[in-house]
Order: sequence, then structure tokens, then C-alpha cells
Amino acid sequence: MAFWSSTSVFTSKVPRKILFMFTLSLSVTYLFYSLMSCYNSLRFPLQENYVYQGRLVTEETTFVTLREKLYSASQGFTERTSLFPTVNSHDEAEQRTVEWIRTQVSPTKPAALDHTPALEREHQEISTTDSELRVNCTSDYGEKKLPQAIIIGVKKGGTRALLEALRVHPDVRAVGNEPHFFDRNYEKGLDWYRDLMPSTLEGQITMEKTPSYFVTNHAPKRIHSMAKDIKLIIVVRNPVTRAISDYTQTLSKKPEIPTFEVLAFKNRTLGLIDASWSALRIGIYALHLESWMQYFPLSQMHFVSGERLIVDPAGEMAKVQDFLGLKRIVTDKHFYFNKTKGFPCLKKPEDSSTPRCLGKSKGRTHPKIDPDVIRRLHKFYKPFNMMFYQMTGQNFEWELEEDSESRSSQD
Repeated sequence: MAFWSSTSVFTSKVPRKILFMFTLSLSVTYLFYSLMSCYNSLRFPLQENYVYQGRLVTEETTFVTLREKLYSASQGFTERTSLFPTVNSHDEAEQRTVEWIRTQVSPTKPAALDHTPALEREHQEISTTDSELRVNCTSDYGEKKLPQAIIIGVKKGGTRALLEALRVHPDVRAVGNEPHFFDRNYEKGLDWYRDLMPSTLEGQITMEKTPSYFVTNHAPKRIHSMAKDIKLIIVVRNPVTRAISDYTQTLSKKPEIPTFEVLAFKNRTLGLIDASWSALRIGIYALHLESWMQYFPLSQMHFVSGERLIVDPAGEMAKVQDFLGLKRIVTDKHFYFNKTKGFPCLKKPEDSSTPRCLGKSKGRTHPKIDPDVIRRLHKFYKPFNMMFYQMTGQNFEWELEEDSESRSSQD
């Protein structure tokens, strides 16, 4: 009775307004602490914003984890996420994160989990919005572009060897197979052509090689309409040796074809060369170059000596890298001369394994050709070679080979 009487006395002395304000302040304080508790259960620890248990947390993974925590809260889970979750919960969250990223930025690969400076630089260079990633990026975080340089010729000149050497350079991305877009597949359109290209990052060059472009009449105009400032590389070789190599390749596929001597002449008695035979027509370089010079200046063309590419691959590669605006990374350390095949093979400077050589289709043994036929072919090509030297401003010295061959035949 004493307690209740004292309480009634207290309430009678305290104004009702003060009592109401006191009760309201207690309610607001309780609500504030409740909200803070909820916020702490949803927010990320400071470390998670950048590195979460040793893995890089990107904008995508942060968003996914936030969605997961919100989902858990909406289901009535009140357990607070710890700063260092257990291995099982981390693995499950990681798996869900990777799966969500894969569906959002397909066909890109999931982000690498190793926290390295290189990965951070790559992440900064790539677009961060999902729409840009879906439109521009490919499986290795690059962008498919139309080529900025093309090896346009010539067949059996050493184009494959040049391409493989260029692919060693980290700033060159090239198609392995010959697209034949500007001579056989032009009607498929530039989108089809671009889709064949490998993806490249900023500063890398996209390339392809199709040697038949050099002798295709409409190729110069088509390439010019695609890119007026494109760089063109032509690997040339002594046209007589090139013709024999061309014939050797055909002979390996069709052993029933006539001999080289039969195909090379319309009338051997009269000495009439059959320049319509493709193996010989390709070697009239000056004739084909005229078509290209109607659309491109010589400053956008680089001529590689197929002979020097064999005896001094590093020297020729230095010139090609300079032409493409690349650092001279491919050097003599990348080559090893294979005596069996008769040409250089590629190797990594730090690698002690067997050097990588071109396939069996390269370096075939040429059939024996009548020396008189070779002499007549040299005579046939000589005026065209002189014209080609004048047009390019380079002397490839193929006549010296003719002199050495004639001396050896006399011996």
C-alpha cells in the first residue's frame, strides 16, 4: 500500500506533458538502436570493400553479396555476417558470385580470384558497366576488331613463318587460319569477318594473313574501303624458286599432274613461257603491285625478303616490328636454325625445350628441274624483277642467285 500511495503522489506532482516526452524519448532511443543493429547486419566490413579474405572484390561481387544479405534479412535471418566467415559459407558465396557474373557478362570469363597488380590494371581498363561488357568484351576481356595489318602475300614466300614469329610478340593477336575474306567470303560481310578475329586489348594489333589477296584483282579496293590506313605486309621470294615450291606443294596433293617443265611452257621448243599458269603468274610481282598502288601508298606497305627471313630472321623481324610500331621484342633469341628442314624454328628464350618448327607441309624437298628450264625462267622474270625493284626501292638481288646457279651448273 505504501508503494502505490508513493507512486500516485509522484504522478500527481509530475505534469502529464513531461511524462509523455520522457516516454517518447525512450521509444525513439529504442528505435534508433534497433535500426543501427539492422544496419550493422547488412553493411560490409571495411576490408571487404577491397580485399575479402585474399580475393579481389569487384563491383559485381559486391553487388551480389549485398543482394544475398538483403535476401537473408528479408527471410528473417538475424544472424550477423562475421568479418571472417567459415570456409564452407565463403565457398558457397564465391560459387554463387561466379555463377551470377557469368550470366551477366557472358561470354566473358569470371574475374580472376588472385589479387595482383596486373589484374587490377586490367580491371581498370575494362568497362565496368554490364551493358558495355556484353557488347564489347570477349572471353579474354578484349574487344574483337577488324585487322589493322594484313599479310597479303605471297603464296610460298614465307608468310606462315612470318606470322608465327609475329604471334610471339605480346602486342600482336592474329588469326591462325587464312580467312580468305576479300577473295572468297566477301559477301558474308564485315561483321562475319570481325567475328573471326581474336580479341585484343588496348595497344594490341589485330592481324591476319591470306597470301592470295596479293594476286586478287578486287582485293585492294575492298581492303581500302574497310580501312584506308591499314598496314600491308608482302613477303616476296625469288619468283623461280617460289614457282618450284608452289608446284611441289601441288604435286604432294596431286601426284598425277604433269611435270613442271610441261606446265611451264606453252611451247618449249620455241621457248614460249605459259604466264597464265598460276605458279608462274604469281611471281610477276610488279604487275600485281600496280593494282595495290592505285589505293595505297608505299608508306603503308612493307616488303619482306623471303630469303633473308631464312638466313637472318631476327633482322627481318626487327624491320617488321618497326613498320608495325612495335617494340623489338622478337629477337635472335627466339630462333634456332633447323638443319634438317633448312629454315629457322621458333623457341622461347627462357625455354630449354625443343624448338617449335613449322609443319610437315613446310620445307619439302623440291623435285629436280631441268637447268635449261630454270635459266629460261630467270630470263623471263628479269625485266619484271627490275621493275619491281624500281617500284619498291629495294633490290632483292635475285639475279645473284641466277649467276650462282649458272656457275654451279657449269662446274
